[in-house]
Amino acid sequence: MLPDGYSDVPAGKLATVVTHLEMRTSPQRGHAPEQPAVTLARFERPDTAWYRDLYARVGTDWLWDSRLRMAEADLTAILTHPDVEIYAVMKDGRAEGLLELDFREEGACELAFFGLTPAMVGNGTGRWLMNRAIARAWSQEGHAPIGRFWVHTCTLDSPQALNFYIRSGFVPVKRQVEVFDDPRLTGVLPDTAAPQVPILRA
Repeated sequence: MLPDGYSDVPAGKLATVVTHLEMRTSPQRGHAPEQPAVTLARFERPDTAWYRDLYARVGTDWLWDSRLRMAEADLTAILTHPDVEIYAVMKDGRAEGLLELDFREEGACELAFFGLTPAMVGNGTGRWLMNRAIARAWSQEGHAPIGRFWVHTCTLDSPQALNFYIRSGFVPVKRQVEVFDDPRLTGVLPDTAAPQVPILRA
């Protein structure tokens, strides 16, 4: 339990406030603009290099690093698990968005990763993708019914992320503080990543 007031964060570390959200029933999905040149494709056993490239293009601005530093065998085990579904937002033959649904917990689905590359932001594609994520999570096609769909976001993510999830029907249920190594100092991400977050070397 952190005390009230300021708590020091060591040099080389980052601190972020994580909000956990969930929905217990399928909500009415919001209107999304048509996306005539965009499709959603499932990749059942994606190549790890392909996945890491998409993950980095979506998440580098927000300092996503967990899947980049994960051991190859551990990442392969996740990506090939029958209860983990990997989708890509496709435009002009190129993957420009990531949707990862994790059904490994009985009766639940985690929205493990959700995001678009910078080229796709601002066109309504995020709402379009969320509508499809919600529909798939609450469908009973190919998996057991769920009673909980959940996600977490943090203050290093896009400033729009938390309110977007709430507008989508998720309800905040828990808040945590996470402290971790700055991935720009460990070499996982370049120094130029997320310039909105200063690097504190010492």
